[in-house]
Formats: sequence, structure tokens, C-alpha cells
Amino acid sequence: MPRPTAAQYAYGSATVVFSAVALLLLTGATGPAAVAVVGTLALGLGLAVAVAAPARRAAARRRPAAESSAPAPAARAGEIAPRMPAPRAEARVGGHSLRR
Repeated sequence: MPRPTAAQYAYGSATVVFSAVALLLLTGATGPAAVAVVGTLALGLGLAVAVAAPARRAAARRRPAAESSAPAPAARAGEIAPRMPAPRAEARVGGHSLRR
């Protein structure tokens, strides 16, 4: 299993804290058993959010890749498809755009 990212820690921790406070305020739990149940629910919800964070990001990455894999439109008979010019060999990376 891969290590959790900083975003997963942040999302999970924030979810645990905010959901625990919200559940304690909404339920009015004061007994040790009720507070333990609320804490367990908050931890479970935080874990679910932390695990779901990379799944949403991976799904967002897959969508553009699926769109870009569509086949190019076919050229008509006898017509040459336009091509992108090859990059110049003397082009510098990181140079000012107005200088040659």
C-alpha cells in the first residue's frame, strides 16, 4: 500500500475534527460511551475521506486521457494531413522569448 500524501492527512484530519465537533454538538452526547461512539464515527468518516482523495484525483486524470486518445479525423483521398513543424535544434529552453 502506498504511503498517504500530505493532502490525505490534511483532509482526513480536518474531517475527523469537524465531524466530531459537529456530531457532539448535534447529539449532545455527554456520557463516555456516547462520546466513544461519536469518536469512532468521526474516525471512520475521516478514514473514508482520506482514502477517497486520491481516487477522485486519479479519476480526474483519466478523463482527459480518454478524450485525447480519440482517433484523428481521416484525411480525404489525395489530401495530406497537416503536420506540426519539428522544433528547431537551436531553440533554447528557458531563454527569453524575444531573443533568438
